[in-house]
Amino acid sequence: MIELADVGVVSGGFSLSGVSFHVPRGAYAVLMGRTGSGKTTILEAICGLKRVVAGEIRLAGENVTRLKAAERGIGFVPQDGALFRSMSVREHLEFALEIRGWTRAQRDARVAELAAKVGVEHLLARGVVGLSGGETQRVALGRALSFRPAILCLDEPLSALDDESRQEMIELLKRIQRETGVTALHVTHNRGEAERLADVWLRLEDGAVRDATPGAGGSTNARMQKAE
Repeated sequence: MIELADVGVVSGGFSLSGVSFHVPRGAYAVLMGRTGSGKTTILEAICGLKRVVAGEIRLAGENVTRLKAAERGIGFVPQDGALFRSMSVREHLEFALEIRGWTRAQRDARVAELAAKVGVEHLLARGVVGLSGGETQRVALGRALSFRPAILCLDEPLSALDDESRQEMIELLKRIQRETGVTALHVTHNRGEAERLADVWLRLEDGAVRDATPGAGGSTNARMQKAE
């Protein structure tokens, strides 16, 4: 579950206030809106990467508003993958596990499971330089899911992919969300992605997040609507 109540965020000279919405546990929500409207700012506030100046963020029922990013237990897939050039694919998949003190045997078993799940078994020994866009996002997704987070946030993860790779990633995301039950919030400009992936459609418009789920009727921001 993801819940924002009257959240205010400041990022440089840009700010949002009174942002409220709710994503039910296990739902796949897609947040849409115009370029520059603040979609990524909201996502980064949820992840603890932007300072919240008002309101409250609750994840899986816990108030995380003042917690550091690493304490929120969120899997995050940034737009460009943000892979470290000095690390192999295997090292990316086990990075969060090592930080959390998993044993070598536990890490090896989880990396093998993840690699099969996201389709990168053949890439484990490789560095990340030279990976295709689709391969990069598969590795970034595997890294985000490695420690079995309850919440997954994705910032336009498919925007740089060609049509074939985008369709493959959409199918992969659908399958993984179905298998894991993770609650997902996915920022995109692509309506086709929303139609294929979303249980909940949220739209950020004029500083308010409104429920745009087909047939939902469109509640107001003040009523804690689901976000598109």
